[in-house]
Amino acid sequence: MELQQLIDGLARGIASADARSPVAVGQRSGRVFQPGIGPHSESETITLALAESSVGIDGVHLEREVPYPAIARSRCDLVIDEDPGWAVEIKLLRLLGDNGLKNDNMLMHILSPYPVDHSALTDCPKLLHSGFEGRKAIVIIGYDYDKLPMVPAIRAFELLASSEVSLIRARPAPFNDLIHPVHQRGAVFGWEITEGRDS
Repeated sequence: MELQQLIDGLARGIASADARSPVAVGQRSGRVFQPGIGPHSESETITLALAESSVGIDGVHLEREVPYPAIARSRCDLVIDEDPGWAVEIKLLRLLGDNGLKNDNMLMHILSPYPVDHSALTDCPKLLHSGFEGRKAIVIIGYDYDKLPMVPAIRAFELLASSEVSLIRARPAPFNDLIHPVHQRGAVFGWEITEGRDS
């Protein structure tokens, strides 16, 4: 499997899962959110999208939350057991909440340089030292808004990550016309991580 197949499959899966009008419930608050895939947690979004996508069909074996061989207490979002295999970390970029208000902590999950925050940025070198065989990739599922477009955050991630690792970018796969009144469109971005850079 190539990374582009995963990216395209996730985008298709998001649109298909959204069409089923899934309803997210806050794990801590018990709050019921407006229908659509948009308000779901990162883990729930991945699960819903994979279940609806063509990824995982035709003999490709997928595993979720796989322990890192070389890093204690760390788990990888998605491992594709194929030749060549993939270890993939997936992050959600959702700058607005269910109510349309700004989510002030979201950029930390993408751009924080501190490993304690488990950001997309720190996942890049972590994957290189993970102990997983095969290829490594980082994927960002981004939602786009008129007043808070996702592209500047994606560019910032690429700029910062490129100072630590080498990235090969896949073609972004858009998704549109989602049913949630706030989370209506976006794209799935992905990069293969090929090697570290000297600091």
